[in-house]
Amino acid sequence: MFSPRSLLIAAVFVSISVPVSAQPTDRPGGIVGTITTATATVSAIDPKTRMITLTRSDGASAMLTAGPEVKNFAQIKKGDKVVVEQVESMAIVVTPPGEVAPGASETATLQTAKPGEKPHGVLVRTRQLTATVQAIDYKARTVTLKGPEGNTQTLVVGPEAKRFNQVKKGDQVTVNYTEATAISVRKP
Repeated sequence: MFSPRSLLIAAVFVSISVPVSAQPTDRPGGIVGTITTATATVSAIDPKTRMITLTRSDGASAMLTAGPEVKNFAQIKKGDKVVVEQVESMAIVVTPPGEVAPGASETATLQTAKPGEKPHGVLVRTRQLTATVQAIDYKARTVTLKGPEGNTQTLVVGPEAKRFNQVKKGDQVTVNYTEATAISVRKP
């Protein structure tokens, strides 16, 4: 995989973003997400410093350093295509008090190329947070949530959130956020 700085640079190469949404259960809540794909061409490579210059089709370019996580670096050649695919999703479910224990968790997994394969990697991060509804204003469509560490935040709830009128003070709101990023080097 590329370094976090490299992922930010790679984000410059965004070419397509597709929103997705669904309703996960009969409870108030929903799922929203985006799928983003970006492509650039390796226009220069310095094997000593592991510096790669990526150029997208409109001529804009960015330089990044491939960290030690990038396996089989020697296989990257000028003219190769670098494809970044990212999926972000957020599932929000409201449950009655006591049904879900408040808390927070985070996991991450990284998969990289095996010996002999073109460099590629997939990083998946999942975060879960459960908060409690402290206050709700149905007319203004706002909800105040209290997180597991005691912090509160008031949020505006958009019209796409179905069954907002069923959310009550004391309900638990569980948010699952998943971000998966795949970076692969492909022959032109």
